[in-house]
Amino acid sequence: MALNPQLFSNGWPVPFNGELFVLARDGVEFEVDKIPGCGKVKAKGTIYLSNVRMVFVTSKPVGNFYAFDMPLLYVHDEKFNQPVFHCNNISGLVEPVVPENENRALYSTHSFKILFKEGGCGTFVPLFFNLINAVRQYNQQSAPVSEPRVDPLRAAQTPVDQMMRHAYVDPNDPTKIFLQQPTPESNLRRRTYQSQAGENY
Repeated sequence: MALNPQLFSNGWPVPFNGELFVLARDGVEFEVDKIPGCGKVKAKGTIYLSNVRMVFVTSKPVGNFYAFDMPLLYVHDEKFNQPVFHCNNISGLVEPVVPENENRALYSTHSFKILFKEGGCGTFVPLFFNLINAVRQYNQQSAPVSEPRVDPLRAAQTPVDQMMRHAYVDPNDPTKIFLQQPTPESNLRRRTYQSQAGENY
């Protein structure tokens, strides 16, 4: 997880090298805990899903919180919930992206929830679970067993083209699937999760 990742002026996340955006879903409510300076945050906005991460971008900032980045390799215990009296949602846990020179013990795991407030989720949910499973399988095949810290950008190597060709589109789900990359400023690419000046583009 990374708080307030870099965004373009139109609100789109600045992509990493090799990152491909799969979909965007408006009209979601996002809940996450343990945000520095805010504690638990609940906000409405848009969730973007790529072959590397999910990025939630608020429609209106909540204090200093305007976006939240979750690397797919750091998400675990994800679950699709269909409560009787509330809207469908995905809940789970995400590990923090710890800067190289800092102690992991200083960062705690976040719990999150994506609530589908407007329309169905029959397109988003299967794509999310298929993509996260593909990322994990690829990582298990290519990662050394004893690697202590997994690079969240390793997921960029996951082959997602086949999965996207066979995606089911639910007419009741307002999810936008990208057949072409939506970013007009595609020459800007981030290379790392670290925020050192001059090295992110």
